[in-house]
Amino acid sequence: MKKKLQLLVITVSLFLCFNSTNAQAPVLGTTAPFVLFTTTGAITNTGISQVTGNIGTNTTGGAITGFGNVNGVLHIGNATTLQASNDLSLLYAELNTAPFTATHAPLLGNGETLNAGVYAIAGVTTLSNVLTLDGQNNPNAKFIFQVSAPFSSNASSEVKLINGALACNVFWKIEGAVNMASLTIMRGTVIAHNDAIDMGAGVTLEGRALSTTGAITLNGTLAYLPTGCGSPVLTGPAAPFLGVAGCYALFTGNENNTNAGVSYVTGDVGTNAGITGGYDPLTVNGTIHLIPDISTAACAASLLTVTTYLNLLPHDIELLYPAQFGHNLVLTAHTYLMDAAAALTDSVFLNAAGNVNAVFVIKINGALTTSTFAKVILMNGAQAKNVFWIVNGAVSISDYSVINGTIVSNEGAISLSTGVTINGRALTTNGAFTTTSVVVNGPLADCVTLPLKWLTFTAEKNSSNTVLLKWSTTNEVNNDHFNIQRSGNGDDFITIGNVVAGNTVAPDNYYSYTDQQMINGTNFYRLQQVDRDGHSTYSSIRRINVSAEPWYVFPNPAVSQTTIYTRSQLINLSVTLFDVKGNAVYKRLFARAVAGQSITIPLSTLTKGIYMLKVDSGAGSRTEKIILQ
Repeated sequence: MKKKLQLLVITVSLFLCFNSTNAQAPVLGTTAPFVLFTTTGAITNTGISQVTGNIGTNTTGGAITGFGNVNGVLHIGNATTLQASNDLSLLYAELNTAPFTATHAPLLGNGETLNAGVYAIAGVTTLSNVLTLDGQNNPNAKFIFQVSAPFSSNASSEVKLINGALACNVFWKIEGAVNMASLTIMRGTVIAHNDAIDMGAGVTLEGRALSTTGAITLNGTLAYLPTGCGSPVLTGPAAPFLGVAGCYALFTGNENNTNAGVSYVTGDVGTNAGITGGYDPLTVNGTIHLIPDISTAACAASLLTVTTYLNLLPHDIELLYPAQFGHNLVLTAHTYLMDAAAALTDSVFLNAAGNVNAVFVIKINGALTTSTFAKVILMNGAQAKNVFWIVNGAVSISDYSVINGTIVSNEGAISLSTGVTINGRALTTNGAFTTTSVVVNGPLADCVTLPLKWLTFTAEKNSSNTVLLKWSTTNEVNNDHFNIQRSGNGDDFITIGNVVAGNTVAPDNYYSYTDQQMINGTNFYRLQQVDRDGHSTYSSIRRINVSAEPWYVFPNPAVSQTTIYTRSQLINLSVTLFDVKGNAVYKRLFARAVAGQSITIPLSTLTKGIYMLKVDSGAGSRTEKIILQ
């Protein structure tokens, strides 16, 4: 009787543990980057499928065929697929042995709503119409379906997520084949054990399709990895510093720059070796450099630096079919390579996944051409100023196309045909430049100069977890001071300090400022130069990535008070000050503290001596000694 009672207690404990919607998520391991993977079998596509995520098979004889350009890496029978096969076995075992919290009939959907849990389903199972998974406003709500037989969906059926439910927290463990009928919308990680996965025409999969043994087939499928649940936020590479080239909308380093018709341009227009003609000053919001001058020479020099930087960037993903570029392909924040001439047909989507600072670089080892009405479409926070095209060849944009980003042609002519819109810039190091009735909206936020000669401006992280800004100027006139400004997104800047101007007799002035309050992640810095009459201008922007303790305290030693400065968002923050006897002499609680917040701790009523400051949050716990003088 005693042993039976112990077994019952253990069983109930396991049940209650897994029943929690906050339970530990199943471990994906190295299967996480794969949107399509099989341990044994081929992966075959027909039609035009849009896939975001890696594709892999661990069988060298199991080919991956029929795909066009894929926003991911193809792996066939290598070390990566071997490890993914092992991790898939572990993931299957974990899902298969999870204690179930409910049973369900082998018919899902038809308008029903399910809350988080582990559902055991016996028999051949069908998804029909709409199945709604309700997260009940808990982003950690987990749904696991243990299906003991094959699984299929009816045409146009859908798994719908509401109230914070996430596809990354949904798992389908299927014993047998998986067949998704046409136009099914499936969400979650689907594992077919010892059988194939077939996705019919027009299926949408937000999640993963993984098979322990079996082929995977697609037909005009939209399949993409789910976001959230700790998945990495894609930021892309560091954007190039454009320098003077950032001031130009249309430029060639060598040859003529000629316009026909009425073109509307925001930004400078010019050439550094030839003539610029045909542009109307009334429709150009910038300077038309009719002949080479100091500015065009500086632009040409900056452009060479930008070209070198972009060409040397290592690529994350190679698009294997440059001649088939477009066709509604979706790209995320990466550096892409097309190792031949590229032809953009129809549309390509740039998806920032909500990160407004996401950078996209597309490298083309050859010419770039487009169809008429071709489009580069920005989505989910993507910005034209963060998109860069490096083309090692000529660029020909056909009638009425819309291109977002800065196009840099290395040693190639640029032709923008009738009705083309460029939200960005078109620049070439060497080649004839022609436009015909175009619209070019140059993002000139980076084109800012000081009313003094700028020598240097740098930002570097110190070993003391601070950021040191250094700059130098020459020929200052009526300069009063510099305001040092910082931003977390490159757009919204706040003033964090100021430095009085030198205005010395010596021609050059050197300045520095140490930022102790930087935030974790990317920090953007700029200088606001303020004249004695109150007028001001801005420097160029520098950015630096910082990974440091989520908070620090200053001053220490302290006299009447000290302050906690946060470098990242902290949840459920607890601040406690203890004396040497371990007594809490100050305590304060916060539901949330944002990055850059300051929390003042009063010390004036305490006796001089040593205290211990303990800070607890979702980011961990840390204690620091405070000296009160």
